[in-house]
Amino acid sequence: MSEFSVLEMEQGNSGHGKIEIAPEVIEVIAGIATSEVEGIAAMRGNFATGVVERLGKKNHGKGVKVELTESGIKVDVYCLMKFGVSIPTVAGKVQDNIRQALLNMTALDAEEVNIHVVGIQFETQKIEPEIDSEM
Repeated sequence: MSEFSVLEMEQGNSGHGKIEIAPEVIEVIAGIATSEVEGIAAMRGNFATGVVERLGKKNHGKGVKVELTESGIKVDVYCLMKFGVSIPTVAGKVQDNIRQALLNMTALDAEEVNIHVVGIQFETQKIEPEIDSEM
């Protein structure tokens, strides 16, 4: 199986030209669709994406891997879920949301949408620093 760098869409014989969609676009769509689901705490990224996000730029494709093969589109999502949620239920909602978003925005249907739960995020209480009233 060979990987393609750009996905070409056939829109019939309209004569307007061709439409190409880069895998990065599909990653962003899948990342946004994942973050919309209640129960998802965060997406897994690497050191570089963490540094970029600290500088203020949001990476919507973080934690998403898209593979374009001869048989279709395969999407792998690596995410952290909130403590206390039903993992199968939330994962199913993520799969449905990604499929629907891809279908609505690109008219493409993913062959596989694989959800990889890489961690659980517990709620942490933010401790406010004590302010000395003696000034």
